[in-house]
Amino acid sequence: MTNSAIDRIWWPLRLTYGVVALAAGLDKFFNLLANWESYVSPWVASLVPGGAGALMHAVGIVEMAVGILIMTRWTRLGAYVASLWLLAVASNLLLAGFLDTAVRDIAMSVGAWTLARITELREPASKPVEAAAHPAGARA
Repeated sequence: MTNSAIDRIWWPLRLTYGVVALAAGLDKFFNLLANWESYVSPWVASLVPGGAGALMHAVGIVEMAVGILIMTRWTRLGAYVASLWLLAVASNLLLAGFLDTAVRDIAMSVGAWTLARITELREPASKPVEAAAHPAGARA
């Protein structure tokens, strides 16, 4: 697959997961998109000092950090973190009885994992081999 073909897949995934993570994270402080606390399982809320509100603020910080990672040179790392994070969110949603939303978060987790894998295709780990072929200071 050519780099331009990969880019046509990679850019929409990167922008979607980066912007949505940033927006959802920021909204954990304002509750404009949803009342996020209502999605927290009572069992999970009981584990957190400060309850569901404090948990949602922490979640917001993590989600904004993930969005920033995805939108910067750490796309692959951010996408893998997003994938795992979305599975954790889906687990909470299952405990809270939001089965439909949990299924959507599992699907989003697969998409984030796909972004990470496509990033690996786009930016292969062969750069050290290229550096060895062209020693520092040498011009091709």
